[in-house]
Amino acid sequence: MNEEDCVMSKEKEVKDFVKKRYGSIAKGENCCCQASCSWEAAEGAKTLGYNEEDLAKIPEEAVALGLGCGNPTGLAEIKEGDVVLDLGSGGGVDVFLAANRVGPEGRVIGIDMTDEMLDRARKTAAEHGYQNVDFRKGDIERMPVEDASVDVILSNCVINLAYDKLKVFKEAFRVLKPGGRILISDIVTDGEIPEDVRASFDAWAGCIAGALERTEYLDTIREAGFSDVRIVKEHVYGEPDMDERLKGKIISVQVASTKPCCGS
Repeated sequence: MNEEDCVMSKEKEVKDFVKKRYGSIAKGENCCCQASCSWEAAEGAKTLGYNEEDLAKIPEEAVALGLGCGNPTGLAEIKEGDVVLDLGSGGGVDVFLAANRVGPEGRVIGIDMTDEMLDRARKTAAEHGYQNVDFRKGDIERMPVEDASVDVILSNCVINLAYDKLKVFKEAFRVLKPGGRILISDIVTDGEIPEDVRASFDAWAGCIAGALERTEYLDTIREAGFSDVRIVKEHVYGEPDMDERLKGKIISVQVASTKPCCGS
């Protein structure tokens, strides 16, 4: 097997494992991950920046899954009429929050590769009468979204799960309108992560193995064409039961950036 085939094989293995893990989470058979991109429903969500008033306005079943590492919606300055795209939408927390902000003239698209997550989110949307949301099956490396059709892109602890981050950010650049913006909550690292952790499928699904070093993460966004790339908020994880080798090295960041306007 040549090097390209090895990479493709590894990527498929990682994707299949992550898909299976998150499918089981959607069905209530498993919990999220080893870092701390999970919370105990609404109470834990508040510690990540979600406020009680906003959470009270969205379906409880969307909050119950407890997946994420921040609140990208709270910092995205979403306006009425915007078209918003959520990468890795899961149970739909950020989709439903954004839907309340864009109003009936706007639209929110959620992309997820896991059938169980999509089924859950679509059922929630139907039961609660959301008319301005659209949950689509797809990979964030190949987004089922038209060119230059989106005002704002959100993502919450998902891009670290993708094998090829540059491909994700290039796709984000493609679907954004000129002047469009991204606000992403994600996991990055600060310092070397042990090779056995990097090689672990559990650590991939746990938001650690696939996380890029902080500077590399920001440089990857710039390489995709974005400007004004900046961290607007960050938090270092240090749970008591965390592997000692990882303490101080696992960081939740919220990153903002903009697609330059034509001619800029």
